[in-house]
Amino acid sequence: MKLLYQTHSPYARKALVFAHEAGLAGRLEVLHHETSPTRRNDAVFAENPLGKVPVLLRPGLPPIFDSDVICAYLDTLHDRAPLIPEQGEARWQALRVQAIAQGLCDAGIAVRWETVRRPEALRYPPLREGYLQKLAASYDWLERELDLDGPLHVGHVALATALDWLAFRGLPAFRDGRPRLTDWFEAFLARDSMRATPLSGETQD
Repeated sequence: MKLLYQTHSPYARKALVFAHEAGLAGRLEVLHHETSPTRRNDAVFAENPLGKVPVLLRPGLPPIFDSDVICAYLDTLHDRAPLIPEQGEARWQALRVQAIAQGLCDAGIAVRWETVRRPEALRYPPLREGYLQKLAASYDWLERELDLDGPLHVGHVALATALDWLAFRGLPAFRDGRPRLTDWFEAFLARDSMRATPLSGETQD
C-alpha cells in the first residue's frame, strides 16, 4: 500500500502513527505530497477529489481518504487489540476524543489563516478570537475528560498528533494549568510511533 502524505499535516501524521501502533507501518510506502487550498496537486486530486492528504492507495482497490476512514480501514488489517473499540462506552469515548482532536486541528488551521496565511488586509480578528476560544475550551475539556488508564485507542493517536502539531506551529499552548493533559502528552511523545514520524516543513501556498 502507498500513503500519500505531508510531513507537516497533523491529519496525515495521525494515519501514519496509527499504522505504527497497529504494526502495519512496514506495509506502507510513504510518499510526500505538498497540498494546500491554494496549491493544486494533480497527483492527489487524481486519487481524492478534495485534493487533500492523507490518501491510502491499495493495489487493485479504490483509494481511501480522510484520516478517520484510513485508520478505520487499517484497524481491520492487524491481529492486535483493536485501536477503535468495537462497542460500548469505550468506543464512544475513543471517538469523542478523536473528534476533539480533529476539531483542534481545524481550529488551529483557521487561526493560522487569520494570523499569518491570509493577506493582512483580509484577516478578520473576531473570527480568529472565536477559534482561539474553541482551542482553550477543548484543552479544558481534555484536562477533565481524557481517559488516562485504559488501553491505547484511536482518540489518543489523534490527540497526540494534534497537540504536537499545535506546538509545532506555535499555536496557543495547552500545558499551562493542565497537568493531567501535559503529563499524558509528554509520555505519548516518547512512543516509538511518534519518534518515527517527526513533523517538518512549511505550508506552501
